[in-house]
Amino acid sequence: MRLRSLKSILLCCTALLPGAALAQDAVQLPDLVLEATGGDDTETVVASELSAGGKIQGDILNIPASVSVITSKEIEQRNATSIEQVLNYTAGAVTDSYGADDRFDYFSIRGFEAYTYRDGLMLGKNFGGNREEPFAFERIEVFKGANSATFGVSDPGGSVNYVTKTPRGERFGSAYTALGSFGTAEVGLDFGDTLNADGTLSYRFTGLLREGEREYPYSRNDETFAMFGISWRPTDRTELTFILDHLDRDDVPGSGGFPVGYDFDRSETFFGEPDYNYRGTDRTNATVKARHDFGNGLSFGSTIRFSDAYDDFGYAYVSGSSGTTVNRAFFASESTDQSFIGDAHLSYSTQFGGVVSTTLFGVEVSQSDATNRRFFGPAPSMDVNNPIFSGAPASVPLYADSATETDGKAVFLQQDLDWNDRVIASFGLRHDWIDITQTDNMASTVQQGEISETTGRFGLTYKLNPNVSLYGSYAQSAVPAGLGVVPETGEQFELGAKWRPAGTNTFLTAAVYDLSKTNITRTNPITNLPEPIGEVRVRGLDLEAKSEFGAFEIVASYSYLDPEIVENGTNGNVGNMPARVPNQIASVWVNHTWENVGRGDLTVGLGGRFNDGYFYDDANVAGHSGSFFVVDAAVTYDLTPQTSLAINVNNLLNEKHVAFGGFYADFYSPGREIQAKLRHSW
Repeated sequence: MRLRSLKSILLCCTALLPGAALAQDAVQLPDLVLEATGGDDTETVVASELSAGGKIQGDILNIPASVSVITSKEIEQRNATSIEQVLNYTAGAVTDSYGADDRFDYFSIRGFEAYTYRDGLMLGKNFGGNREEPFAFERIEVFKGANSATFGVSDPGGSVNYVTKTPRGERFGSAYTALGSFGTAEVGLDFGDTLNADGTLSYRFTGLLREGEREYPYSRNDETFAMFGISWRPTDRTELTFILDHLDRDDVPGSGGFPVGYDFDRSETFFGEPDYNYRGTDRTNATVKARHDFGNGLSFGSTIRFSDAYDDFGYAYVSGSSGTTVNRAFFASESTDQSFIGDAHLSYSTQFGGVVSTTLFGVEVSQSDATNRRFFGPAPSMDVNNPIFSGAPASVPLYADSATETDGKAVFLQQDLDWNDRVIASFGLRHDWIDITQTDNMASTVQQGEISETTGRFGLTYKLNPNVSLYGSYAQSAVPAGLGVVPETGEQFELGAKWRPAGTNTFLTAAVYDLSKTNITRTNPITNLPEPIGEVRVRGLDLEAKSEFGAFEIVASYSYLDPEIVENGTNGNVGNMPARVPNQIASVWVNHTWENVGRGDLTVGLGGRFNDGYFYDDANVAGHSGSFFVVDAAVTYDLTPQTSLAINVNNLLNEKHVAFGGFYADFYSPGREIQAKLRHSW
């Protein structure tokens, strides 16, 4: 009875949309069979479908938005060991704009900071968040443009969704050992199998252990990561998966910077404090994913994640200079976060004449208890020509101590209408309620606030033939800006084309867009209160190609961005380019394989990344990075059909520029890094 009621509700939602008049012609659709979608990601760099935690699914050709997918095969070929490296060859994505500041993953999409998600559930901003481990993910999906109607809180430039590795329901495995630059040694495992005779239970273990340093002195790059998953698939219609993962990093926050105007050796000079230079992460996640197909077009999906995280960092950084005197300051932070987030959704597909209707309705709830303590104080200065360390401070003054409780609820509705696989209309609507309680432990004050925001999207796809689609879309975004101020909101208009040439494993995309973000909030220096004063607009073009043909694999992209500060209150800068946003970025990676060279196949990869440079500040006066071109390379040789030896080089020519600077310190771009990896698969 309940099942019939749920189907009736979804059918009513569908009846409100075009094509409902043909309801009397409804026919039964084939039952949906649930299958793992990630297996092919180990075999190709050209993805054809999306997962997005079940919120956006299906053929990328039919989705009215610009999407890039980096599969696990592409991640492995380029030996991408950080999320920034994963995104290096993605249209619209700018990485490494903070150089050797290694506290967080820093990347933007279409000129705005990208919010991140895991299996469709919010993680948060990349700036200020934990650095994720790419080895945990089957693929990484990059959604360009405003996506709040789908994911919730996000900026208008785009969003990044990490898709977790899960059991495959078959026996498989790989193990590797690697040696690299800066004394780095690493081992990793990824394997799984079934647990019973009928194969309904299966497991997967993924883990790595790394010990080493980074390119600057007195650094660490140690990590332990372990993830275990178990899946129960009693029938083709039902799947339940539990995943437990733990990330433990013993790292450093970065080089601390260099005095402005000099050109120091990245690997020999250090102006920080060796005894006060740490960055730690200790995080455990528990995730439950459930899916069930009721038949007759109705299915259910849910993902729930619990997280317990602690992170800290402390260092001495360059805070300015005068003559040959280098000024420094101590800064430290300690944070905890215990959080829960989960969603559940029903999807119903039916057909009215020549129209296939798919309705998805869902709810999402979240709760977070977070604390943050920050410390700041002066550090002994140094002579630029003879830096002498002073040792760790006895203490650093505490200047901020806060606790934040956040409770979120959301409902979302999505509707797709497909006319004979020729015209596809897509609608999305989401409303978020966010309650925030913030306690200032130093001032003994409590602030509370509520945010209630509705966002939407609409897209229309027209398929010229089964292999070519044209689309147009409009989408909105919203981000809480703080207590007592309205959310920062954004919108984007986009037109695009996608082409999958028949008979090939190639996917080509092109998109033009006009997006803006308003109510950008800054603190008024007179009242010391936040005020919504700003608007930034970015117009641009994205081109991307991924192809496998014959002995070649190609991944290429080009982006043109025209960013402008449209409003900025009384702070000036109107008409300027926003900080860290270039006008042009381009990249290309090419692999070529020679078969049967001696014992096995030989593959050589060569990549190049171009950025025409960006300003360090919104005033456009602090400096400009200048244009730069970075070359990457890889060589892989198959010793046996199951064993390979790979050598990867990031920044082959050791290109160097000031990635961020002009104020109090310069932070140089990452230097050359080499790794040799021996891998065996079964």
